[in-house]
Amino acid sequence: MSVVIVGGHDRMCRNYHNICKEYGCDAQVCTQPCRNMEGKIYGADLVVLFTNPVSHEMAKIARATAVKSGVELVQSHCASASALRGILEVRSSCSGCGKCCGKKGKVSAVRR
Repeated sequence: MSVVIVGGHDRMCRNYHNICKEYGCDAQVCTQPCRNMEGKIYGADLVVLFTNPVSHEMAKIARATAVKSGVELVQSHCASASALRGILEVRSSCSGCGKCCGKKGKVSAVRR
């Protein structure tokens, strides 16, 4: 599974990559505005948006691109390693029925 992480802390980039690798995911992390963020999102299976440490402009671009491309978007206020683990744990066991995460839609919010 391909995961794009938007936001988060610069010092946590390596940790985000390692956590995604634990779950068998290929991760791309954008903690700062980057040129090809939309292109990364178009090719992803999941977008994790850490809403607290991200600029409004990056969050707006990530949300719009995910909705336009039909990529699942998960928003979390907290950008910690445990928040990312929790998101990946639910998504790795999710069958898309809506019972495990509570929502059948493409956008879900996780409060931690």
